[in-house]
Amino acid sequence: MDGGGQYNPRTVEEVFRDFKGRRAGMIKALTTDVEEFYQQCDPEKENLCLYGFPNEQWEVNLPAEEVPPELPEPALGINFARDGMQEKDWLSLVAVHSDAWLLAVAFYFGARFGFDKTDRKRLFTMVNDLPTIFEVVTGTTKKQSKEKSSVSNLSSNKSKSGSKGRGSELVKYSKGMQEKDEDEVVDEEEEEEHGETLCGACGENYAADEFWICCDICEKWFHGKCVKITPARAEHIKQYKCPSCSNKRARP
Repeated sequence: MDGGGQYNPRTVEEVFRDFKGRRAGMIKALTTDVEEFYQQCDPEKENLCLYGFPNEQWEVNLPAEEVPPELPEPALGINFARDGMQEKDWLSLVAVHSDAWLLAVAFYFGARFGFDKTDRKRLFTMVNDLPTIFEVVTGTTKKQSKEKSSVSNLSSNKSKSGSKGRGSELVKYSKGMQEKDEDEVVDEEEEEEHGETLCGACGENYAADEFWICCDICEKWFHGKCVKITPARAEHIKQYKCPSCSNKRARP
């Protein structure tokens, strides 16, 4: 039943390739194929599992009949929780269990084929270089990169070539701030170079240590307080649209 039984990856690279294939299939189920996946997870059916295969395909099916199974099994009964919570929360739950299953399968192969401490560490590092399924499904990866861009310096080359004024994606600290941690010190030249980015709502410059958010549609930056978005609320926004863009989309 499981595509993993058709061949046995034996090296770290082969196990990682297997991991990436299964991961891609599960991400497809939870994103591009989400409507089909949702329909297949009928709560009226028996315990169902989401399987990812090395060929980047996915399948919703009953668990393996043999005990113990050839490979670790995914979480059972994902269909039972479908109608008991909001869809996005349910998909996030499935994503977390899918991440756990992928690690279980990868390290099952590692143990079975005698990976030593160095091999296991290398495999884990390769796995961690990829975003988790949960991060992909919830948009956490995108928000993390956006947050990093708002608290760290971009290279001057990138800032000069940035489109629509996005060259100032870093936090501008006011010159009145005398005491800063070493990792928060902003190069004076870059501070002057990026000092002209204005809030799309109030037209003011960025003030020290204020929350700053970018519209994913028009790519303008705004003070969080101007658009009534807090850092905590931003954590749950997959795609932020500023008030202006939201109004445009709402018109017939």
